[in-house]
Amino acid sequence: MIFLDTNVLLYSIGTAPEERGKRLLAIGLLDQDDVGLSVQVLQEFYVQATRPSRADPLAHETAAGLIAAWTRFRVQPINLQILSAALRLKDQHGFSYWDSAIIAAAQALGCDRLLSEDMQDGRQIGGLTIVDPFR
Repeated sequence: MIFLDTNVLLYSIGTAPEERGKRLLAIGLLDQDDVGLSVQVLQEFYVQATRPSRADPLAHETAAGLIAAWTRFRVQPINLQILSAALRLKDQHGFSYWDSAIIAAAQALGCDRLLSEDMQDGRQIGGLTIVDPFR
C-alpha cells in the first residue's frame, strides 16, 4: 500500500500549466485503490487548498467534497500512538515533527511506500521507503 503526502493531493488540483505532468501523475495515484492517508494530510490539504493567497484557491465546498471523496481510502487518525511514534521518529531520524507524524501514520497503516516530494527520496525507515513520485 502507498501513503500519499499532502503535496500529492495539492498537485492533483493544481492549474499551473508548468505543473501539468505532476497534476496528471497525482490524479493517477488517486485513482488507485491501495492508498493510505492520514487525518493530518487531509487537514493540511484543506488549509493549503483554500488559503486566499493561493493562485487558484478552492471554495470550502469543493475542498470539503474532495476530502469526503478521499475517505474511500484508509485514513489513519491522529491519536496518542501516532503522536508517540512521531516523537520517537523525530528524535531518532531528525525529521520535523509534522513529517514524523506522516511517517508514523504511514507505518501504522502498514504502507511500504510514502510518496512525497518534500522528504528524502529513497530514505528507508523500518519497512517504509520514501519515494518522490515527481522526480
